Amino acid sequence: MNIIVKTFGGGVCCRPDTSWEKENRDFYCPECAGAIHWAPVVFARISKAGKCVGEKFASRYYDAMGFGMLMYIGDLLPDIASASCADHTTILPFPLYNTVVFDNPDNIFSLKADGALLYSCSTLGCRKTLEEAICKSSVLTSLRTGDIVAVELSEPCLLSSRSDKEKVVAATFCDNDLFDFKIIW
Repeated sequence: MNIIVKTFGGGVCCRPDTSWEKENRDFYCPECAGAIHWAPVVFARISKAGKCVGEKFASRYYDAMGFGMLMYIGDLLPDIASASCADHTTILPFPLYNTVVFDNPDNIFSLKADGALLYSCSTLGCRKTLEEAICKSSVLTSLRTGDIVAVELSEPCLLSSRSDKEKVVAATFCDNDLFDFKIIW
């Protein structure tokens, strides 16, 4: 299974499947890290294999969507590929939402750290953004059933550093909890 990411800057890279955190466990920072950066994402599960998917057909290649976040080892940025490799840094919660949920702009995704709002957005335009990413990434990488395509919604920025000792990160969508975990140094 591939986790294909369209970065905020427009590039495409793959994160290892060992980076996927599905169980909402606390994240223990590796010794080599001095800082953790993050970026919010919208993502979709690929339901049909494809290569060089055209814009007109992109909606046929995914069946469910969600919001999540990517964490990066800040010391390795701007090398996105290296900074993306740490285990349990791809926070993509399941179960996913039906795509029609993303047609209602009143549905809001919000992410907080230690109770302070870091990011919030509506679903407005998310399907189009995701479909563009499916098209762009499928030019480089064959999409397979079960792959994940994620799109960064903002530039990665500092989330936590060694001086924090601990930080609580939580997110909601449609008034449902998506994840709630601690970053522990």
